[in-house]
Amino acid sequence: MTISQDTGQPRRILIYRLGSLGDTVVALPALRLIARAFPEAERWILTNFSISTKAAPLAEILDGTGLVHGYIEYPLGLRNVRKLLDLRRRIRRHRFERLIYLQPPRGGFFKALRDATFFYSCGIGALIGVPYRTEFQRCKQLDEGHYEYEGARLLRCISALGQQDLDDPSAFDLCLSPAEQEAAINAIAALNPRKPIIAASIGAKLDLKDWEDDNWAALFEDLSRTHPEAQLILVGAGVEYNRSQRLAQHWHGLSLNLCGLLTVRETAVVLSRARLFIGHDSGPMHLAAAVKTPCVAIFSARNQPGEWFPHGRHHRIFYKSVPCRGCQLMVCEHQQKRCIRSITVDEVRSAVLELMVNQQ
Repeated sequence: MTISQDTGQPRRILIYRLGSLGDTVVALPALRLIARAFPEAERWILTNFSISTKAAPLAEILDGTGLVHGYIEYPLGLRNVRKLLDLRRRIRRHRFERLIYLQPPRGGFFKALRDATFFYSCGIGALIGVPYRTEFQRCKQLDEGHYEYEGARLLRCISALGQQDLDDPSAFDLCLSPAEQEAAINAIAALNPRKPIIAASIGAKLDLKDWEDDNWAALFEDLSRTHPEAQLILVGAGVEYNRSQRLAQHWHGLSLNLCGLLTVRETAVVLSRARLFIGHDSGPMHLAAAVKTPCVAIFSARNQPGEWFPHGRHHRIFYKSVPCRGCQLMVCEHQQKRCIRSITVDEVRSAVLELMVNQQ
C-alpha cells in the first residue's frame, strides 16, 4: 500500500472508484472517512460514465451527500493510447495532490504497480490505498468461514487515514433531502401506511445472479394469499419495468411498480418505508441495507460468502456453498446455476414471514 509522506492538507484529491449502484453504496463508509480526513480539499472521483446519459452512475447516490465535488470520466475498456494520453492530460489539468485508490481487486501486484505508475505520471505525488500486497487485494477469510465485507476491505486499504466504524449510524447515511422525501412519499401515496409494505427487486446484472421468474411468481402467489393485507412495491431500473409488471400479476393484493420512475435516492426513501426487502445480489439490495431495511437476499455463489452480503445483522441471506463457489463467472453453463437454483421458494417465504413478524 502506498501512503503519502506529506502530512499537510491537500487542496485537491482524486478518488479512483469505478462501478454502479451497489459498488457506490459499499464504498460509502470509505468515502466518508476520506471526507473526514480531508475536509477542506476538493474531492473528485475518477469513474465510469453512463453511455446513455454521459453522467457518472456514482452521482446518482453521492450527489447531495457532500462527500465529493466532481467527477472525471474514465473510459471503460481503455486500450487506446490516444485515449489514455487524453485521460492523463485531463487529470494533470486539475493538479491533484493525492490519489485515494478505492478500486476492487484488479489481479495482483503488477496491475497495482501499473495503475500506480500511471497516476504518478499524471503528476500526483502521493497515493493512498494501492493494494500492492495480497492481503489488500482480497477480502480476508473470517473465522466462521465467511469472508470480509468488501466495504471493510476498502477501509483496511486506506487505514492510514484513520478508522471508520461500519456500524456507526452515519457510515451509510445518504443525507436524503426533504424534496427527495416528498417525491417518494407522493409516489407511494396509493398505499395504506398502516398496512405492511414489502419491497422487492427482481433485476440482476448477470443471469448467474437471477433467481428466475418461476420462483418469483410462486413466491408472490404464496405471500399474497397468506398475507392479503401486505402491499408490494417493485423497484429497479426502467429496463426492468415490463418484467416486474408481469410478475406483479402474481401478487393478489395491492402492488405498485416503480421501476425507472424514481431517482435512486428517491427509491432509497421508498425502501426505508418498507417492512422488508426481497431481492438478488444487486444495487437495490445494498440500497435497502443502507437505509436499515431488513433484506431477504438471494445470492449465487459467484463471489465468496460475505464479500457482497448486505451490511448489517438483521438480514436473512441465502447462499448455497457449492464446490465451485467464488467462480467469478458471467454465465454458468457447466453447473447450470446450481447454486442459486438450489434456493427454494419455501426457504425464502419462511424468511420473509419471520422478518415480517420481527418487524411488527
